[in-house]
Amino acid sequence: MQVREFIDGCEIAQVLLIRDLELKTRRDGGEYLKLTIGDRTGSVPAVIWDGVVEARELCATGEVIHLSGRYCVHSRFGPQLTVAGLRRANEGEYDPSDLFDGPARRPEQMEADLRALLSTIQHPHLRRLLNEIFGEASATWSSYRDAPAAKRYHQAYRHGLLEHSLSVAQSVSAISATFPGIDRDIAVTGALLHDIGKLEAYEVQGGAISMSDHGRLYGEIPIGYYRVRRTIDRIDGFPPELAQAVLHIILSHHGSLEHGSPVVPCTREATLVHMIDNLGGRLGSFDRIEKELPVGEEWSGYDRALGGGAYFAGRAETAEAA
Repeated sequence: MQVREFIDGCEIAQVLLIRDLELKTRRDGGEYLKLTIGDRTGSVPAVIWDGVVEARELCATGEVIHLSGRYCVHSRFGPQLTVAGLRRANEGEYDPSDLFDGPARRPEQMEADLRALLSTIQHPHLRRLLNEIFGEASATWSSYRDAPAAKRYHQAYRHGLLEHSLSVAQSVSAISATFPGIDRDIAVTGALLHDIGKLEAYEVQGGAISMSDHGRLYGEIPIGYYRVRRTIDRIDGFPPELAQAVLHIILSHHGSLEHGSPVVPCTREATLVHMIDNLGGRLGSFDRIEKELPVGEEWSGYDRALGGGAYFAGRAETAEAA
């Protein structure tokens, strides 16, 4: 049974992925484990009240476990799985593709599309910068290719950063010719690099994504700025005004101070990247929500990333036809 198919009162006994866990204290002073478990269709909170010491030895972020228990939807606390038993999952007992989400396109196709886009950059210093980062022999490229784009809200899976950044860059490239005054090379370069700080801001253990200490202490935007700044400094003769234009895109791509950018977009190129990045993230949230939505449902519940529910017309008819 997929997580999105759980219904109130159902008993489950199956393999799931631990995405997060926390040891907590009960009112009586005892300890219990609070988990977030899931598969590629969604996540659900879970609690282990008994056998906590033994459970801690089995449970770790990113671990695949077989567990049994009862799923209930509490009127006050929402959905929760009370775990009655658990053990390590046996090899061959599950298909990893059932647990780990991924992009709609193959990584090889996305890489080919990225290299085709890189070949269109005309400015020699920007070509050199992008080659330093995305060259096939670059250590940064191998990390970029595999990294997630987020912890939760959009493209929170392997190759998610490549998928997201490529789609933003392709859209920026297409729109650049529509509006006068936009330097396409700068905008596309900034789009490809805007989230590069996530390489150090996130950690992946198994299929579970969490913030690294580095990410918590500095934030992905400053990390990305300094990462690209250091690369630029190694390129002889890199024009200061060109560096300023690219780095401003990285610093401002969240769009406002309250959303984590130290500055707001002050150039055409930075404004374009911010707007397309925001659009890509929001549309990615629709993809995530639809995957998690129970079969036949057209409306989701409230989603924090969207600020409301999401509607998918025709899903009820599709379920009836099946």
